[in-house]
Amino acid sequence: MENSVQDTTVQKPKWIRVKLPTGKNYRELRTLVDKYKLNTICQSGSCPNMGECWGEGTATFMILGNICTRSCGFCGVKTGKPLDVNWDEPEKVARSIKLMKIKHAVLTSVDRDDLKDMGSILWGETVNAVRRISPGTTMETLIPDFQGITKHLDRLVEVAPEVISHNMETVKRLTREVRIQAKYERSLEVLRYLKEAGQRRTKTGVMLGLGETKEEIFQTIEDIRNANVDVITLGQYLQPTKKHLPVKKFITPEEFDEFGDFARSLGFRHVESSPLVRSSYHAEKHIH
Repeated sequence: MENSVQDTTVQKPKWIRVKLPTGKNYRELRTLVDKYKLNTICQSGSCPNMGECWGEGTATFMILGNICTRSCGFCGVKTGKPLDVNWDEPEKVARSIKLMKIKHAVLTSVDRDDLKDMGSILWGETVNAVRRISPGTTMETLIPDFQGITKHLDRLVEVAPEVISHNMETVKRLTREVRIQAKYERSLEVLRYLKEAGQRRTKTGVMLGLGETKEEIFQTIEDIRNANVDVITLGQYLQPTKKHLPVKKFITPEEFDEFGDFARSLGFRHVESSPLVRSSYHAEKHIH
């Protein structure tokens, strides 16, 4: 895989083009979201798979505000000083999930390095609120690294969502550039610890096209499997704005198939590997 920089103003390859969302379930959910001003990252993140996921009864919600204490080069979320924690948020998110009749909810959050507990207490309360208010809903929690502090990670393991996910995002060499305040080994340790602490299903996601070599991708997949991770998602990085890191390469569907086949050969329980895959794609299947 060459590392030459591409002009990101050129037309995206045909395999990146997204179909407009359609379908009865999607339209019903869209109406509810608009009517009650519900907040999903599916919409705010302009996810290419929103129609398919909403049609399956899956949606992603972001907690702990929308201002992050970190400034990752790939992410479109605003960086700055976050607002105070809203302790009514768990109830509000849980009621939104019930109202939308969500079968499988993915919960994610900004990084809250400004808080002593890194936001982990509200994370636990949100999982419990969903269980109380919408008991039929299964959950994936896509968490920050909590700086690797195990007592914060334990709060998630204790409430036992069906899946705990933490994204590696990129290969070791590019981690400092792509995830400025994160560490490759620390993220691996978080995933390893979650499994050792008793979490039934763990998961991570990696974006491709940031300048990594094929060998680095294979090594990253192997490192992740060695941390006993059950589920891996591999997708194409797309530049949110001109201020963000440029796309160095559009990975072909055939290359994604090659990486997916390699991951399956290592024994992952679930592998999603294609250009439009995002970390929540087919999330409802990853609990089994």
